[in-house]
Amino acid sequence: MATAKSAVRRNLTESLRALHERFVTGVVTVPELDVSAVRPVVAQSWQRSLAEGVDPEGYAPQANGGDLQVLRGTHPLAPAMPVIRQLLVEPASSSDLVAAVIAADGTLLWVEGDRNTYRRVAAMNFVPGADWSERGIGTNAPGTALALERAVQISGCEHFARIVQPWNCVAVPVHNRYGGALIGAIDLTGSKKLTSPQTLALVRATAVAVENHLELLRLAGPSTQPTVSPRLIVLGSDRSRWAVTDEHGHLQLSTLTGRHAEILVLLSQHPEGLTADHLAMLLDEKDLDPVTVRAEMSRLRKTIGADFIESRPYRLLKPIASDFGDTLAALDAGDVEAALSHYCGPLLPRSVSPAIARLRMQLSTGVRGAVMSSGNLTALRRWLDTREGQDDRDGWLILHDSSRVSPVIGAGAAGRLAGIDLEFG
Repeated sequence: MATAKSAVRRNLTESLRALHERFVTGVVTVPELDVSAVRPVVAQSWQRSLAEGVDPEGYAPQANGGDLQVLRGTHPLAPAMPVIRQLLVEPASSSDLVAAVIAADGTLLWVEGDRNTYRRVAAMNFVPGADWSERGIGTNAPGTALALERAVQISGCEHFARIVQPWNCVAVPVHNRYGGALIGAIDLTGSKKLTSPQTLALVRATAVAVENHLELLRLAGPSTQPTVSPRLIVLGSDRSRWAVTDEHGHLQLSTLTGRHAEILVLLSQHPEGLTADHLAMLLDEKDLDPVTVRAEMSRLRKTIGADFIESRPYRLLKPIASDFGDTLAALDAGDVEAALSHYCGPLLPRSVSPAIARLRMQLSTGVRGAVMSSGNLTALRRWLDTREGQDDRDGWLILHDSSRVSPVIGAGAAGRLAGIDLEFG
C-alpha cells in the first residue's frame, strides 16, 4: 500500500514538473493547465509571477530599503519575536525546519531554526533582507500568503522558481487586530513534507497568538515596546541617519549632515580618541581649520546628545552599532553572506574626506574580494545584483564559466559580458 501511494505521489510530481516547464516556456497558458495536477491557487500565482517578469531560473533579490537592523527594530512584529521563537522556532529547530518572519512587502526579517537547514536554504537566498514577495521570486508560501492575505501551503514543483522546488513551505499572514492592516506573515520551511493539517494548524495558532500578543501590548501602552541601541546608518544612501530610542522606547531617526556622519565614522574607528587637529586632517588634508571642527562637534552633540562624545581628545563614550561596523565584523568572521546582507552600498558615497575615501575603498574591496574568493555562487549572484557589482566583468565571467549554473543563467551572464564589453571596451 505504501509503495502504491509513493508511486502515485511520484507520478503527480512528474506531471506537475512537466506542466510547470510547459507553462514557463509558453507552451500552455493558465486556462490550459491540467486542474487535476495544478491547484487553482498555484496556477493563478504562476500567472501573476509570469506577468511580473519573474525569472524561473532566478534567485530572490535583495529588498530595496534601509538598514536591516533598523527595519527589524521598527517593525510591528518585533515585539512578538519571543512568542514566535517559543511556539515555532523551538519546534522547528528539532525538526530540520526553519521558521521565517516576513514583512508585508515580502522582505525576510528573521530566519531561524535548524542550523543545517538554514545553511541549505541560504543557498537560494532565503536569508534576512531578501525579497520573497511574488514579485521577487514568484510563487512561494510567504509571498503568496501576503498576496492573497490567507494561509497558503506550497510544495515542491508548485514553486515558480526552480531553485525553490526542492522545498516545501507553509505561511500564514498576520494582521493588526486594531484596524485589520496586514503587517506580515509567518512561515515554516523544510525539505520534508509540510502539507499535513497539523503543520498548518501550528503556524495558524502561532499567528493568532502573535496577533493577540500585539493587541495586548497596544492596550498596555508604549512603555512595553522594545528598545534598540544607538545605531549609525552610513552605507549606500546620500542621507546618513542616527537611530536611537527615547525614554518611552520609541525609535527616533535623525538625518545627519555629511560632516557629522564622517566624524562619527572616524571616531568609531579611533576608540583612543582624536584631537581637533588630527580630525581636521582626516576630514580634509589641506583646508579645514581645527576651529571649524570644534564648532561641528558642538553642533553634533546637540544632534545626538552630549553624553555620546567626550572632548580632549574627542572620543565616543558609548558603543555605537552601525551598518558599516557590522559589515566589517562579518568580513573579519569570514561570513560572506552576512557581509552582503549588511552592505547596502558604498560608505558615505558623497564624502570627499581622504580618510573616508580610504575606508570606503577598504570596505568595497573587502566585500568584493570575499565574494570572488568564496566560490559561493549565491553570494556572487547577490553581488552582481548590486549597483557596484552590476558591471563587474570578473564576476560575470566567473558565473558564465561555472559548470554549476543552468544554461539559461549562463546565457544571461554571456549577455551581460557582451554589454559590458560594448560599453567599456
